Amino acid sequence: MKVVVIGAGFGGLAIAIRLAARGHEVELIEKRAEAGGRAGVFRQGGFTFDAGPTILTAPQLIAELFHCAGRRMEDYVRLVAVNPFYRVRFHDGTSIDWTGDDRERCDAISRLSPRDVDGYLAFARESRAIFDQAFPLIDQPFESIGAMVRAAPGLAKARAWRSVATIVDSHVSDPRIRQLLGFHPLLIGGNPFDSPSIYALIHELERRWGVWFAMGGTGALVSALLRVFVESGGRFRPGAEVVSIEVDSARRASGVRLASGERIPADIVVCNGDVVRSYRDLVAPSARRANTDRRLARYRQGMSLFVIYFGTDRRYEDVAHHEILLGPRFEGLLADVFQNGTLADDFSLYLHRPTATDPSLAPAGCDAFYVLSPVPNLGSGIDWAAAGDAYRDRIVRHLEERLLPGLRDHIVTEKRVDPRYFRDELNSDLGSAFSLQPLFRQSAWFRPHARSEDVSNLYFVGAGTHPGAGIPGVLSSAKIVDRLIEGSDGGWRKADIG
Repeated sequence: MKVVVIGAGFGGLAIAIRLAARGHEVELIEKRAEAGGRAGVFRQGGFTFDAGPTILTAPQLIAELFHCAGRRMEDYVRLVAVNPFYRVRFHDGTSIDWTGDDRERCDAISRLSPRDVDGYLAFARESRAIFDQAFPLIDQPFESIGAMVRAAPGLAKARAWRSVATIVDSHVSDPRIRQLLGFHPLLIGGNPFDSPSIYALIHELERRWGVWFAMGGTGALVSALLRVFVESGGRFRPGAEVVSIEVDSARRASGVRLASGERIPADIVVCNGDVVRSYRDLVAPSARRANTDRRLARYRQGMSLFVIYFGTDRRYEDVAHHEILLGPRFEGLLADVFQNGTLADDFSLYLHRPTATDPSLAPAGCDAFYVLSPVPNLGSGIDWAAAGDAYRDRIVRHLEERLLPGLRDHIVTEKRVDPRYFRDELNSDLGSAFSLQPLFRQSAWFRPHARSEDVSNLYFVGAGTHPGAGIPGVLSSAKIVDRLIEGSDGGWRKADIG
């Protein structure tokens, strides 16, 4: 069959590899000049900056893609373990190196709050139990309410109606430890105070399989996957923007039309674009009985990001690969981001220094960084053309005062993005950086379905469908679509490692 895949992010690459390896004629179409989507790359002044996801977990899901194509991941890209996973710095000046070793975790917590060690151990046990219940659902399609009913006992056992913060707060009392154990939903665009308890599994996911980095950056992993796709007989079309998904009189996807006017016929169309924007912009309203504009508008989009990519002419050797700088507020700041739509005076930041692991990403003696601040999506009405410069200056000053002395004098190249980038470059509704917010009422069957209810032979992969954002989730969405198209796993699940 002829398959057209729209969008060469991780989801598009994953489904394209799987279907090409099965012998289908697959054409992967990408609006931008390079593959990657949110995992694109910026190159500037001799520095290489990964634009998006930099925390790799569940590496077996990546290895499985290579196996599907009869390849070995180690022949294409090298993943290395990052230790510590994160250095978490609190507003009072204390910090924790968070590793995968249980004893080291307990020792680190004991140094800050001895009374919370037992509570942490109880939380870890609960996270493990939630993982055992919820992780097997990560690559299961939820196409009917029956599937949700079948999953209900496990979700009930995990008490999925509770928030991650509720679980954390029931076990530990020190505000710093609560932040440490509660921040993980932010990695997939969720508010810990709203995200259902199933997302507490991220704690166990990292503990069980570690945190990894692709040498050469996440972009090197994207390039490796693209190479495997092409070697498997696939065709990659960069710089080609899809403006419509064509639907025939039988309500079947029959192909796509490009901005150039070219029509590409297809037996199957798989879309790796933002689900809301893709339905609204690419599928005619007359073909959408279920996913009407009114229904699409009811989805709650997640937060966006303000990101500064910068290179320095010196190295900061005491800065870890992944740094999390937590501000004076936690719940209040997140309320400003998710509910109030306010650009707060304070912030919590994620600082990525890949040159701590791979110095080749910067000129000799230099460091490459990006610093990320969660911000409201464009539904807030914030005028980023007016607010961006001052917000950038506040972040840089904060980094200089807390962590990177003399920073302003050592920045030699810089680029930044704000919610407009996610809207305009990545076609994300309201400039959301992670697609739909991970809420209980937007999870599993309640999330947009992988197989379109409106158009036969139209499928969706990526952060907007089940199971959601994050590389493990997006790769698993491709497994779901592969199964829906082919009706089986093809034995590939046997290749899972870890």
